[in-house]
Parts: sequence; structure tokens; C-alpha cells
Amino acid sequence: MSVKTALVPVADGSEDIETVCIIDVLRRAEVAVTVACVMAGRLEIEAARGTRIVADINIEDCRHLQYDLIALPGGLAGAENLRDCATLIEMLNRQRDSGQWFAAICASPALVFAGHHLDEGFRTTAHPGFTQSLSAFQDATTVVDRHCITSQGPGTAIEFALTLVEALLGKAKREEVAKPMVLGHAAAAPT
Repeated sequence: MSVKTALVPVADGSEDIETVCIIDVLRRAEVAVTVACVMAGRLEIEAARGTRIVADINIEDCRHLQYDLIALPGGLAGAENLRDCATLIEMLNRQRDSGQWFAAICASPALVFAGHHLDEGFRTTAHPGFTQSLSAFQDATTVVDRHCITSQGPGTAIEFALTLVEALLGKAKREEVAKPMVLGHAAAAPT
């Protein structure tokens, strides 16, 4: 089996827990994660709660690469910065149109996906404060609809990240990653 790849775009204001959780859980599953900064000309971002994160690459340097998954953290300011990155939106459109996994949590499903009509035709969820802009809101902590995965916020970040693992590598890999994290029933797949 070939190694799965994931792109995690980050920006000033990205939600700390969600960002680190997505990266960490995917790496525990041995997914090749690339963290890409969408802030022009730099790699370091300051997350919503002040955590400094250094990306692997700038988004411009990966615009023509393909990934098995593109997963967006939330955070209001972070989601706005992701939404305003033309290169990222171009990549997300290609991802969506090619049937490859694309995912977002917290404010990003509403601001990025709905903001650019990427959610049209998909059932999605988001942070409760942002659900009104979704085209087909579903009241659930994490929603999987074909090749789109969305979730609600920091409290659902581990569930979301494990769902990403399951999408890429199957239920057995999800359980293998969840068990040493001592999650118990919280590791169960969303309904």
C-alpha cells in the first residue's frame, strides 16, 4: 500500500487544538502530512491562542501537487485567512472535483467551503455559530458525505482527525491509532 498524503493549510488565527490535533493524529497513522502556510512569504504562523507553528512549506510551493486529503483547521481569523487564499481555493476545487478527500472543522466549513460553494451538494456541519451559511447543514459532531468531512470545533477535533484516518486508511487503522490515545468510546466512528 502506498503512503497516503495530506495537506494541512495553516494561517494566522488557525485554531490551536484543531491544527495540532489534525497533524498529530494523521502522523500517528503514518500519513505523510505537509503543513502549508497560506501567509505570503513566510512559514511561521501565530495560532488563535498564541501558539507559534512553523509550516513545512508555503502554499505557493505546493499548488501543483496532489494530496489524498486536504484538511482545514478552523478558528475565525484562521478560516478567514484560508478563505482569502486563492491558491488554496484552487487546490480545494481540484480536490473536490476529482473526488479526493477534503475536510474542514469549526468555522472553516462555513467560511471556506460555503464561502466558495465547495459545500454545495454535500451534507456538512460546522461550529454552531456558523451553521446558517451551510447549504445542507446536519446537526452532528462530525459529518462524512462521500469525500467531504466536516466537524464542529476544538471539542470534536480528535473525533474529526480519527475520521480522517478512517477515510484514508480504514476502520482498523482508526482503531489502531485511537487505542493508545486512551479514548475509549470517544474513538467510535460518527453516526
